[in-house]
Amino acid sequence: MPRKGNKKHRPFEETSDPWGLVSLMRLYIEWRAARNYSATAAANVEGTLSELILWCQERAVTRASEVTRPMLEAYQRALFHKRRDDGRPLSFRTQAWKITHIRGWFRWLARNNYIPANPAADLVLPRMPHRLPHDHFSIDEAEKVLGVPDVGTPFGLRDRAILETFYSTAIRRRELAGLKLQDVEFTRGTVFVRQGKGQKDRIVPIGDRALGWIQRYLDDARPTITGPDDESFLFLSYKGTPLHPDVLTTFVRRTIEAAGIKKPGACHLFRHTAATAMLENGADIRFIQEMLGHALISTTQIYTQVSISKLKAVHAATHPAGKAAIRAAAEEIEEPGPEQEEGIAEAVPDSPKGV
Repeated sequence: MPRKGNKKHRPFEETSDPWGLVSLMRLYIEWRAARNYSATAAANVEGTLSELILWCQERAVTRASEVTRPMLEAYQRALFHKRRDDGRPLSFRTQAWKITHIRGWFRWLARNNYIPANPAADLVLPRMPHRLPHDHFSIDEAEKVLGVPDVGTPFGLRDRAILETFYSTAIRRRELAGLKLQDVEFTRGTVFVRQGKGQKDRIVPIGDRALGWIQRYLDDARPTITGPDDESFLFLSYKGTPLHPDVLTTFVRRTIEAAGIKKPGACHLFRHTAATAMLENGADIRFIQEMLGHALISTTQIYTQVSISKLKAVHAATHPAGKAAIRAAAEEIEEPGPEQEEGIAEAVPDSPKGV
């Protein structure tokens, strides 16, 4: 089974036509590479455009100049009706992502005079659903997951160090897989993230507990699993090679299940947990933005809708049915004294007998 990010697509027909879709796609990928776009992004763009090219070839369209706006709108409808292997439709986010790549390609073709006009200029992206981040752990749940690995074994120590690093730094799985030995600064208590999302470096803090587990892993476990070509990567596989991000996903998912926690997600659960916990404990949202490596503050602000501890406190204190309001009302009601009891007795007529 191909790994995520390296999915195999049905091959399109290779042609030598310099004005053909295939040749122009190759030129576009080369142009992006020369401008230092990431290899991951290049693979995603190539996969998306390859699907479009195959769809066009099935309709006897092989040149970019032959592609029209109605054709691209028809392809957009095809994406809407497309189903995955498990029968699920493509999410609107995936559809928008693919159309965005297509618009970028045709914009480049028009700017460089490979086509007389841009047929994708007016393609309308689907509206994005407003979604909150995935579930996150409670503190108790996080501790349960962290306690699953058997730290009496080398790989158990490695696994505990990996989980503690995820929890403490909130870095992405690809960023953790790329950590080198020299990226962990024990004295400063920081981790240097190389070429994160958007090919941006950043420095993030890491807690003392995580550093302690990393040190134990380096002292007692890593020397026993190192391979001849480990390239100084921090965390290694059974073969002594760098960990693949998909391997991290599988490992974390199985660990969460072993802890008896039924929540969707894997590595990102720790990311969401760290961000939410820091926000609830008073961290400024811009510090969280810097730690998570978000380019836009709007991406980070979505966590304010997940962090509801302060909202709950305000609700309890101010809502008429809130706990604090009910308690305050109860305190205002005093127990009646003897004189008050007599007044109440006089004011209330005798009840009929037998009632």
